Amino acid sequence: MLRVEELEAALPSMTRWRAPVRRSVDWAALEANLGTALPSDFRSLAEAYPILVVDDFLKVSVPRPGAEASWASAAREDEILRDLYEMGDTEGYVPFPQPGGLICWAESNSGDCFYWRTSPADPDAWPVVVRGDNGDWSEFPVGAVEFLAGVYQRTIDVPGMPRSFPSDDSKVLGLSDRID
Repeated sequence: MLRVEELEAALPSMTRWRAPVRRSVDWAALEANLGTALPSDFRSLAEAYPILVVDDFLKVSVPRPGAEASWASAAREDEILRDLYEMGDTEGYVPFPQPGGLICWAESNSGDCFYWRTSPADPDAWPVVVRGDNGDWSEFPVGAVEFLAGVYQRTIDVPGMPRSFPSDDSKVLGLSDRID
C-alpha cells in the first residue's frame, strides 16, 4: 500500500488542504455502522484530508468527523449500484453488504464511480473497481491511494475516462469539514 505522502508527490496541489492536525474520524463508530473495517491507506487519507475534488471532476469522499454514520449509511445504500445490479448491469459485481460487495469511495461529475471490492477479507487487499459512466467496468489490484497516485502519475489508465483526465496541472479543492 502506498502512503499518503506518495500521493502528495503525485498530486502536489492537494497538500494545501492537509489538516494541520490529524482529523478525528471515529473509525470504530463508522466501521460498526458500516459492518466492515476500511483499508488503512484510505483511513490515513481521511485523517489527513477533507473531501477532495480534483480538477472539478473527481470527488474523493472521505468521512467527516462527526458524520461517520452518514458516510456509512451512504456506502450501504448505493441506489445506483443496486439498480444496476437488479438490471444485471454489474458484470457480476454485487452491492455491499453482500460478500465481496462494492463500496464507493469516489465519483466523478460525469457519473463514474470508484469502488472497493470487499474481497478478500483483508481490507488492505481490496482492489479498486471503476464503473465508467459509459457502462465499462475495470478492476485494478491496488488500494485507493495507490490508484489515485497511479492515475495522476499516468501509470494507471482508466478506460472510458475523458481525454482531459487527468489534466496536466491538476487543481485540488478541499471541502469543509463543517457539519450543518
